[in-house]
Amino acid sequence: MEKSIVRIEALSHRYSTNWAIRDINMEISSAGIVGLLGSNGAGKSTTMNILCGALNQTEGNVYINGFDMRKERELAKREIGFLPQQPPLYMDLTVNEYLYYCANLRLIPKTAIKGAVEEVKERCGIAHFSNRLIRNLSGGYRQRVGIAQAIIHRPRLIVLDEPTNGLDPNQIIEVRALIKEIARDRAVIFSSHILSEIQLLCKDIMMIENGKIVFSDTMDAFNNYVEPHSLLVHLENPPSATELEQIKGVNKVEFLTARQARIYFTGDQQITERVVEASVQHKWRLREISIDKTALDEVFKQLSSKSSKQ
Repeated sequence: MEKSIVRIEALSHRYSTNWAIRDINMEISSAGIVGLLGSNGAGKSTTMNILCGALNQTEGNVYINGFDMRKERELAKREIGFLPQQPPLYMDLTVNEYLYYCANLRLIPKTAIKGAVEEVKERCGIAHFSNRLIRNLSGGYRQRVGIAQAIIHRPRLIVLDEPTNGLDPNQIIEVRALIKEIARDRAVIFSSHILSEIQLLCKDIMMIENGKIVFSDTMDAFNNYVEPHSLLVHLENPPSATELEQIKGVNKVEFLTARQARIYFTGDQQITERVVEASVQHKWRLREISIDKTALDEVFKQLSSKSSKQ
């Protein structure tokens, strides 16, 4: 049977008398992106530091590609690439100098270093900046260099901590595309406290709150965890909010623009059909209707509340 890329068993860690994480269990057995979601202080960084061998756990076991992180630390670490929230970049080195340095740190054979550096530069889209000082790169390209150092030794697991933090919208789109491409042939753990980031990138999700796992399943299962709370509708000939509120199951309506409204409802699976029928009947000329994705923030709140009561 093929080894799991990551297996975490009953992982717990205590700082002084306080438990930062308690009984964390996780298994990743295939390529793809797993989202690690949690608010600031939830326990994500502690989990990642233990996973990457930067911190010794109080209790539990971590296995990377079958290697025990406690007993076979060097072998386990060879299977991991890590990009912390603050990329470990040396600003006075060129891109080439920095990647050659990283390749040596990763114990890549001397004869293979040049090929490894050229491969990651090409893959991360930074080859044309080979001789530029890192300090002179934009935030997006610095992040690409950070990702390049994380994959230069071809690890089976990549751990990314808030990799799009501080980037502008165009840079975020570019880095997301790069992460998706990398995840085709290796496992990626993508840590974030932003729900929409996890939604866009991840196939599976694990949520940590107050040091405990409060949800672990596919992204689809997470999206369907509770009933949606609101719809977004675009109407070419919109009625008043009062008229929309007459539809059975509608609790409240607010207009976001002259023609776009958010319709709040509770636990009514037929609400979409009723809105469509009303639009046809009253000639409101419905152009678009969709589940309001921001409603998933309510799931986040519910799961956090569930954890705090345990």
